This record gives sequence, structure tokens and C-alpha cells, in this order.
Amino acid sequence: MASTTFSSKDVAELRARTSAGMMDCKKALEEAGGEMDKAVDILRRKGIAKAEKRAGRSASQGIVVVEMASDGTAGAMVEVNCETDFVARNETFQQFARELGRQLAEKGTDGIDAGNFDAQPYRADPSKTVAEHVTEMAGKTGEAISVRRWARFTAKNGVVGHYLHHNGSNGVLVEVDGATGPDALALAREIALHISFADPIGINAADVPAELIERERKVAEAQVAEEGKPEAIRGKIVDGKIRKFVAERTLLEQPFVREDKTTVGQLIKKAGEGITVSRFARFVVGSN
Repeated sequence: MASTTFSSKDVAELRARTSAGMMDCKKALEEAGGEMDKAVDILRRKGIAKAEKRAGRSASQGIVVVEMASDGTAGAMVEVNCETDFVARNETFQQFARELGRQLAEKGTDGIDAGNFDAQPYRADPSKTVAEHVTEMAGKTGEAISVRRWARFTAKNGVVGHYLHHNGSNGVLVEVDGATGPDALALAREIALHISFADPIGINAADVPAELIERERKVAEAQVAEEGKPEAIRGKIVDGKIRKFVAERTLLEQPFVREDKTTVGQLIKKAGEGITVSRFARFVVGSN
């Protein structure tokens, strides 16, 4: 049975996810028995929250580091977390994170969170593992330090592009297949920039989890029912809402951030036949 208790932290998280008012969030949590996802859906059904922000903020601080091959055929990205912004801005901590990025680029396993990165001998001091040096860094800073996630892409028939925000708060790696050279790299960088700002769930509709579609469908059905739409047309309206949701959250269907009359898919098609996006990773410090 769901708990009927919740904390002020839960209210704050719900506000961050929905941009709803404090009292609306409290009422939704009460109605949902303290269940966060259910409270989000309650607010959305009532039209108080039009869309859920994809990731709730956590208390984590830190930095994202990106290390790229000079020819654009490979890239590595790592997120290293700490507890406070004070440590995140410390040069010793940032240098440690950059060293981990170099290590991942040189010795990491291709993929997202692939391989036992923590167990590798540390690049700058192979007498100890990465995990042991993380523990040492925690002792120096007096804060919990962790290597939260990492990604390493090596292009098989194309290039790897990246975006890194100026303060290291978020980064993106994207692999583009079917083209090489300066133009392909420029395209990959533009797509990476778009991913950073537009936050797609996946490349196309096939990447959207079925359970997420089902949850979205239930919300849409409740919205249509509360709006009093005729029974005969409710199904079509719901289907339209689902198509819109998928288009808004998948990379190829999203309007390109620099030219909203062109989708990312159209941008890629204009760049040349046979060019595709095969995968991407997007890390934002403190987000799920």
C-alpha cells in the first residue's frame, strides 16, 4: 500500500518536474499517496502541468569532461560528481576529472557505461585503480566523490561529434554514420548541440520505451475524458496526442534548434544520402 506521507523535498522535486505551484503539488502528492510519478500524472490530467520535465534534479554537483580524437573518429565523455559547487570549481578536482576523461579515451570500452572503468589502473598512477584514486580524492576534498557515468564512441563508418557547455555542466556525444571529413564533423557538432538543448529520448519512435508510451496514453485518455470530448472521436484524439509526444521527444522528428522549420531528420537528409545517427549520449550534472 502506498505511503500517505511525503516531505518538503518531495514537494520541491514535484515542482521541479512539473513547474506547478506548491499547493497544487502538495494536493497532488496527498491524492497520490506520496507516489511521485502518480502525482505528476494527476497534475498533468488536471492541466496544471502541461508536460513533465524529463529528469528531476538531484543534489549532485560536479563536472562533465569530453575528450575527442583529433580526427573526429572517436570521443569519450565522463561525469564526475561531488557534493558542492565549491569542490566542483576546484582546479584539483577538475584536473582529476580531465585525467579520467583522457583515460577513458585511451583505454575505455566502447559504449555507454561499458566495461569496469573503476577497476582499471589509474592513468596517472597505475599502482592504484581508478576507484582507489576516487577514494583518495574524496579524502582530500572531504566530500563524497563518484564517477557517475561514462560513454566512449568509436565511429565505424563516420564521425563522432560533441558538445560541451562552457562550465562543464552538460555534454553530448553523437555518432554519425555514412560520411567523413569536415562537413560530416560540422553536421555531427550541430546535432550534438541540438541534443544538448532539446533532450530527445531516442533517435526515432522505436527507441521510445513501450511503458512510457502506455503511461502517456493513460494521461491523454484522462485528459480527453475530462474535456468531455465525444466518445466517437476520443480514440483519434488520443492517438494524435501520442504521435505528437513521440515526435517531440525523438531526435529525427524534433525541429532543429537553429531552424525550427526544419526537423533534424530533414537536416541530415539534406547533408547527403546514407547519413544516419547511430547513437548518442547526453550527460547533465545532477540529472537522471
